[in-house]
Amino acid sequence: MGDPVRAYVEAIPPEHRPLFDRVHALIMQAHPDASVGISYKIPTYRVGSSRLYVGVWTHGLSLYGWKQGGEGGFAARHPELVTSKGTIRLRPTDAEALGDDELLDLVRAALAG
Repeated sequence: MGDPVRAYVEAIPPEHRPLFDRVHALIMQAHPDASVGISYKIPTYRVGSSRLYVGVWTHGLSLYGWKQGGEGGFAARHPELVTSKGTIRLRPTDAEALGDDELLDLVRAALAG
């Protein structure tokens, strides 16, 4: 992680850091070739032309950036986590109910290109 990403991560409130670390680790597991930078003031994972934006907010994490239907069916399986077109909002309690495989499927689909 570069300096701007490191600064962002170090500023994450302690109550949200475990969730960010989990999502980051799953992204890197699914796509070890992903590059990470800052776009729109939040960490952005890039694989080829695909982007996955992961922002930490007061509620927890929001994930953005995949093409229409490019979240691997996650939105259909978890409509309560979709807050707008192309946005999944995860509170720590929501994420506790999701297995790593479910989040890995989302990440793989979002960064598949």
